[in-house]
Amino acid sequence: MPTHLCGVFAPQKQCQVWPRQLLFSPRWLKARWNHDHNIFMMLDPLKNLFRSRSKKPALPQTPEGERYYVVGDIHGRCDLYSALVDAIENDIAAQDTTDVRIILLGDLVDRGADSAGVIRLSRKWQKTRNIRILAGNHEEMFLQSFDDQDVLRHFLKHGGRETLLSYGIPSKQFNALSVEELHERLPDIVPQEDRDYLAAFEEMIIAGDYVFVHAGIDPERPLDKQKRRDMLWIRDRFLKHEGPLPKVVVHGHTIFDDIQDRGSRIGVDTGAFRTGVLTALVLEGDSKRAIKAVETDGAIKIANEDLNR
Repeated sequence: MPTHLCGVFAPQKQCQVWPRQLLFSPRWLKARWNHDHNIFMMLDPLKNLFRSRSKKPALPQTPEGERYYVVGDIHGRCDLYSALVDAIENDIAAQDTTDVRIILLGDLVDRGADSAGVIRLSRKWQKTRNIRILAGNHEEMFLQSFDDQDVLRHFLKHGGRETLLSYGIPSKQFNALSVEELHERLPDIVPQEDRDYLAAFEEMIIAGDYVFVHAGIDPERPLDKQKRRDMLWIRDRFLKHEGPLPKVVVHGHTIFDDIQDRGSRIGVDTGAFRTGVLTALVLEGDSKRAIKAVETDGAIKIANEDLNR
């Protein structure tokens, strides 16, 4: 009885019929090898397909050769900020000569005791480092208070009192002023150079696979169509979004117990004014780590954490 040399994927018309006496002859073995080789070549793309599906997705990256130190909401805690600046400088000195970029995520002012000191230190640090600063909702309230008494009332309820006291006005004198009187005196209390400095803060910074903003972004809009109010104030619509985002969003504004990495976004505000913890997220290539200034029993210590999974 003749034997068919057929494979699973071979069309019936391509099957070759062999007499039984020629089975395992040199001609048969060669034909069999060619047949099996053809089937292997047909299966090979499928193997590569399944292999590519099993690969882990690429991790987000900073631009090659650049390291980013991203500082969360400072909120007037100049003591923590000063300690963190020293820790970052020590970290830079201990590393190689990578191009260093520093980003402050906004809300430098309000709530804490020394917003004026935070502004002075930031301006001084910018003279020696590449530092970019994002506008936060508290900077916006602060600046709008000079033009609108209603905004001034809101500002005072959300940490503005501490900001104004940090400029040297005695608390007894401050408490004796009405909102109207305080509004008239604001230009004398806060130097114009500080107001101009805050007004120049940026809304968004993009670097590699990351985008940096104060509060977040509108998930329904492309990056070039974002609105300032969302970037400074958004919360739930951004935080509860579960779909993909154009880039990994690194933000402050909302306090978390620790750095909150959700893949598509990373929250860096650890509540310095409330918890005594000011955090810097360090991004380089596809690696992530943290440097923290932590106040415990009146003493400030530095903590380093590896965030790579």
